[in-house]
Amino acid sequence: MSVRETAEYLNVSISWIYKNSAKSGLASYRFGAGPNAKLRFKISDVEAWLKQQRAM
Repeated sequence: MSVRETAEYLNVSISWIYKNSAKSGLASYRFGAGPNAKLRFKISDVEAWLKQQRAM
């Protein structure tokens, strides 16, 4: 999924994805180098991360 699709799926802003995905443990895949690199997310990784975030 793209950053935009992931943000919509999680109901967060695109900037949150860029700033917090790595810190929060949400696995991403980087294509390219430098400021033009594209982030992508696997739906299965996003769903697994989401299950881990569930409050008890």
